[in-house]
Amino acid sequence: MVARVRTDATTGVDATERPDGAPAFEALLAADERIEPRDEMPDGYRRTLVRQIAQHAHSEIIGMQPEANWISRAPSLRRKAILMAKVQDEAGHGLYLYAAAETLGVDRADLLDQLHTGRQKYSSIFNYPTLTWADVGAIGWLVDGAAITNQVPLCRCSYGPYARAMVRICKEESFHQRQGFDLLLALTGGTERQRAMAQDAVDRWWYPSLAMFGPPDAESTHGTQSAAWGIKRFSNDELRQRFVDMTVPQAEVLGVRIPDPDLRWNAERGHHDFTQPDYAELLRVIKGAGPCNAQRMAHRRRAHEDGAWVREAASAYAGKHAGRTNETNGGPAA
Repeated sequence: MVARVRTDATTGVDATERPDGAPAFEALLAADERIEPRDEMPDGYRRTLVRQIAQHAHSEIIGMQPEANWISRAPSLRRKAILMAKVQDEAGHGLYLYAAAETLGVDRADLLDQLHTGRQKYSSIFNYPTLTWADVGAIGWLVDGAAITNQVPLCRCSYGPYARAMVRICKEESFHQRQGFDLLLALTGGTERQRAMAQDAVDRWWYPSLAMFGPPDAESTHGTQSAAWGIKRFSNDELRQRFVDMTVPQAEVLGVRIPDPDLRWNAERGHHDFTQPDYAELLRVIKGAGPCNAQRMAHRRRAHEDGAWVREAASAYAGKHAGRTNETNGGPAA
């Protein structure tokens, strides 16, 4: 791999003349330029990106399950069509992200194998059950709202393919957040029983949504290095605070109560004070002890096995197409 041809603004030395390529990487970061697959990069940077992008991709495809469970029970044709489109979007997000990971030299089948054997993780939020129709709204409003807060800064991630994938994903996630808000708004404007169902869903999804941002900064394992490499732009605690400040006014519009008796505006800080989520629970769910960990993984493995014929057919078609192209170009048939 050859480092990009450019001149270091500080030393005036052509980066491509440097022997190990590392200074070129540092110079690109210092100039806030994107690292592309053809550029030299430290092994740690590559490993961190593979881990993060793969976990993100896994989360997208596992995240289809909680809401897909409600497609057949959506209360109207309009709500059914909206939910089907959203679930399809999540599948597409997974494909974008696996493709971005592949630019780092990893194989998609290997990443899926690591997911299925528990060697790679997905977001803990998807290990909670969707008990009522209002949960679909709470997921859209709170879970996708937290995802947007976390993911918009990734559009400026230092790794080009990941950053570009995030631009489209964030646009679609914005629609998802709005459909969740719209769904809850319909319920809170309905009967007393519907309002109670909306409040119950918000009560159950609030703290898992706060936990989506990861452990506190003081306990974060990868945060400092990821920030130094330009992968993360803001810390877990900064993003969590931003999400709370953004969500509280929306809750007032919906007419639902945030289940935190200590939630209040702090004029001195210019932010809301709030109760932190139970990080011990977060750790337990990540380790596999969540309410739906086993169910989610069993369904995912079964779907992968049931889809083997599709992968085999696609591979056969690609081989046949390559053979015809080779014949057209005058070479032997494959």
